[in-house]
Amino acid sequence: MVVSYDLDPEADPAGLTYTFGGAAPVLSIKPGTALSTWTRDCFAGRVRSASDRVSEVCDPRFINPQTGPFYIEGAEPGDTLAVHFVSIEPREARGVSTTVPFFGALTGTGTTALLHEALPERTWIYEIDRQARLVRYSALESPYEVDLPLDPMHGTVGVAPALGEVRSSLAPGDWGGNMDTPEMRAGTTCYLGVNVEGALFSFGDGHARQGEGETCGVAVETAMDTVVIVDLIKGTPCPWPRLENDDFIITTGSAKPLEDAFRIAHAELTKWLAAETGLSTLDAYQLVSQAALTPVANVVDTVYTMTAKLPKAVLKGAAPMGGAHARLRAMAAAL
Repeated sequence: MVVSYDLDPEADPAGLTYTFGGAAPVLSIKPGTALSTWTRDCFAGRVRSASDRVSEVCDPRFINPQTGPFYIEGAEPGDTLAVHFVSIEPREARGVSTTVPFFGALTGTGTTALLHEALPERTWIYEIDRQARLVRYSALESPYEVDLPLDPMHGTVGVAPALGEVRSSLAPGDWGGNMDTPEMRAGTTCYLGVNVEGALFSFGDGHARQGEGETCGVAVETAMDTVVIVDLIKGTPCPWPRLENDDFIITTGSAKPLEDAFRIAHAELTKWLAAETGLSTLDAYQLVSQAALTPVANVVDTVYTMTAKLPKAVLKGAAPMGGAHARLRAMAAAL
């Protein structure tokens, strides 16, 4: 079954959802449902041209709107929500990227206090060729253009946090949130631990593409048309968000400093490998040490996110998370 949820394109950005937790659900859906919806870009459509500056056209309280939250029937603490991305497609033929004062990996920030002035604000407009699957970079200060592969993904995917917390949609953590990993593309299944009744799942922050690390803090931001299948794995906890595609199992960790995010991701990958294969913790640790890849997700958010990925070939046929990804892939193919 496919359920559609539409947004009001004229809605006041101040009335959208900008948190995980604290918002009333917009729709209740059953596990196994395919959800067709769309998400606004991180600026809620307010940055429209190269002359627009984020500090002038956006209220910092209303950055990164989410679609949702969706109440998942039967979801309880201790369960895992499985979200399979069937398709993620740019809704528009243009995307934007910017520099934002004191935000990004190569500038001082509120927590990395330096005495220099903010970097100049700039806005780049990217043309998106959906048919050719290309994104066109055009330099602002020199006659330079280059086409980059279109690689749509969602920067923000999550559920309500534990302990009744309400967290900004700009922050990542064990509930998911603004992880900004390019691994969150179509064909990927994201696993999220359920913390509250109904899970309260939301997502947004569509990127036409993003380099690993999201160095300047802003990807090629654009609205997205997205189809997901949302399912439930009862009685199986998931302490930190996990991802799975056809070739890899992937863990995440979000923290500062960056090495702590690395440690969380690799500790979770070691535990996951041990659980799926029966290996001891030390044997799994050794195999992860020799076979894992570690893409950086972001070094710009309130805390940073690292991923750790392991080729599924080393699992020797084990079916991660009870085979949820393969089952959801088959459901997606039948839509």
